Amino acid sequence: MATASPLLSLPFMALDRDRVDLALRNAVQTKDSHLNELASHLIIAGGKRLRPVLSIAAAQVGNESPVSDEVIQGSIACELVHLGSLYHDDVMDESLTRRGVDTVNARWGNLQAILAGDFMLAKASEVSAALGTEVVTLLAQTIGRLCEGQIEELRHTYDVSRTIPSYLVSIEGKTASLFATAARIGAIVAGHDRKIVDALTSYGSAYGMVFQIVDDILDVIATDGELGKRAGHDMEEGVYTLPVLLTLSSDSTDAIELRDLLGKPFTSDERDKALQIVRSNSGIASAIETALEYVSIAETECNKMPPSSATTAMRLAPRILLESVVR
Repeated sequence: MATASPLLSLPFMALDRDRVDLALRNAVQTKDSHLNELASHLIIAGGKRLRPVLSIAAAQVGNESPVSDEVIQGSIACELVHLGSLYHDDVMDESLTRRGVDTVNARWGNLQAILAGDFMLAKASEVSAALGTEVVTLLAQTIGRLCEGQIEELRHTYDVSRTIPSYLVSIEGKTASLFATAARIGAIVAGHDRKIVDALTSYGSAYGMVFQIVDDILDVIATDGELGKRAGHDMEEGVYTLPVLLTLSSDSTDAIELRDLLGKPFTSDERDKALQIVRSNSGIASAIETALEYVSIAETECNKMPPSSATTAMRLAPRILLESVVR
């Protein structure tokens, strides 16, 4: 179901993504072969590398040149934070697979997965420290914001009265903040003017909001096969995302029925019924409208950037991402 991002078509991007993968593997190498295996497990499994791609695109705004090695290092610092958070997420969710392979916790246990995730965060700090005080401080602040967003989500597990502002605060912290930081680091290291740095930061945040809302919509509209996991997984885990919350807020008998199903773990039949209700009501369309607001913000920020292939690709990327859930 994924739609190729225009960012992937930028000049030198294929080469730069290869540089990212090599730098990631090198960054987690130690004298301990077992730790190397743990830390490189998801790197080898692949992934879209969206955060490094955004760092590279941000650096290329206003020019058509290959990015520096410093930009690549800044981009992998963000990806290492992302990977570390995935290790921890899989422990919390008791996930068995990710990216088509066993999770680290499934293969080696929770304790090793937690420590491996901590190691990834430490390596991110080490890499960013070489890029200067501003970059390492920014990354440390972002790790804190990821934790704040995740805590906000956990506070409202199985909470049918969760508010839309709570949801938006949570995804701004746990998802959008790292996209914003990826763009900002790429811009800082590339030496952009501060107004451009700020515009790219705002763009990254808006793009991250679209990304998470789209992901949450996919969780309720896609099939198990398309997702590679059970549809409605978030609802099963008691995480009520924007399309679900908007359905609950509607004044309808379906909303009442959905509320009665939620608030506790449910059976497979109850999951199917909940999905049917969400899919047949206006919550999905309303969630798309919310995402469109962030698309507009991202496009407005692009108007503050100098013309270039990167600027054009960034303007197109969030709208194309959202179109993947418009049916």
